[in-house]
Amino acid sequence: MIILETPRTYLRKIQRDDFEAICFILQDIDVMYAWEHAFSDEEVIQWIEENIMRYDRDGYSYWAVIEKASDELIGVTGLITEQADNEVCIGVGYIYNKSYWGKGFAIETASACLDYAFHVLHLNEITAQIRPDNEASRNVAVKLGMTVKKRYVRHYKNKEIPHFLYSRTK
Repeated sequence: MIILETPRTYLRKIQRDDFEAICFILQDIDVMYAWEHAFSDEEVIQWIEENIMRYDRDGYSYWAVIEKASDELIGVTGLITEQADNEVCIGVGYIYNKSYWGKGFAIETASACLDYAFHVLHLNEITAQIRPDNEASRNVAVKLGMTVKKRYVRHYKNKEIPHFLYSRTK
């Protein structure tokens, strides 16, 4: 079932049989540097299961991004209820196969997610947690009309990682 459609993609729920395509993305250290490691097979399985659970709990999560031209899964993007510096936020996230970086897919699909958040879910604010050194993601956030709400340190796998919390309101 298609959740959202953009000129070049459609977004649908992630499925267990997306495992190989998602491994190709989440097991690439260049793609996953913000997480400080590439995922193992077990972590990918857990990540897929967490998304499936969020669909039931929240009604949204990361969605598989399917390129219309190739009918291939090229990334994931979506809305996530998450903790950001002791604040519960609904954030937009995007993770792409690196061969699709710099081609506008993140902006195209994340923009559709923001429209969905504001006009279908009737949310008032969407955030994005982005590391200061992740220039590409920061540029996507700015192009989405987001601004830095605050800077904080995120604790992840026993590390303290600086982050910006970007925000856009309705």
